[in-house]
Amino acid sequence: MPAARPIEIAVQDPAGARSAIAAGAARLELCQALDVGGLTPSLATLEAVLAAVDPVVVNVLVRPRGGGFVYDPEEVALVSADIRACVERGAGGVVVGALTAAGGLDVEALRRWRDAAGPATLVFHRAVDAAADPSAVFDALVAEGVDRVLTSGGAPRSIDGLAMLAAFAQRSGGVEVMAGGGVQPADIPALFAAGVDAVHLSARVRAGHDAPSGPGGGSAGHDVTDPALVAEAVAAAG
Repeated sequence: MPAARPIEIAVQDPAGARSAIAAGAARLELCQALDVGGLTPSLATLEAVLAAVDPVVVNVLVRPRGGGFVYDPEEVALVSADIRACVERGAGGVVVGALTAAGGLDVEALRRWRDAAGPATLVFHRAVDAAADPSAVFDALVAEGVDRVLTSGGAPRSIDGLAMLAAFAQRSGGVEVMAGGGVQPADIPALFAAGVDAVHLSARVRAGHDAPSGPGGGSAGHDVTDPALVAEAVAAAG
């Protein structure tokens, strides 16, 4: 059974989704390209994951590219279309984030994406930590009524952002605060002690080092979800 204090695992494929849920994860963030912070998965991958686990626990990252979180109108429209496609297929939530060139919340983009998501859970990801003033953006997200904010408290790793995470938790209203960013299982008790509602991590290891790679194939190996790490995180959550 999932822990009473939710652990969310970032996964990239049906095998990872199945193993994370079997190891006790409460919910998933589905994405691809975790090595660049995550991008929108293919629809085929989404459909396979929704067939593998309860769709309500699947939150789909909708991020059209790497390289920051400032998007032009065409990209905002693309994200809206991807959100609708994910929700139409039954995903429980979508994970998005956008900033202005000045480092504030892109409210117009967020409202368009809220409309596209309809009844699905709307999660704002760690773009908040890249903002010029993460606290101001967090307060704006509360005012806009997002359902959940994934944040490291403005730090490179969540365990180093405990003070800001605690402040966010104290003024979150009905918005769920989920700590994420460089989380190790040993960090989890302190994160929950700071008052966050959930903790997010990738629990991944590298596999396939012996597969041919080289020029045109990227770095050797690929990420897979480690159920032992998931189980360790769930146990740490109590």
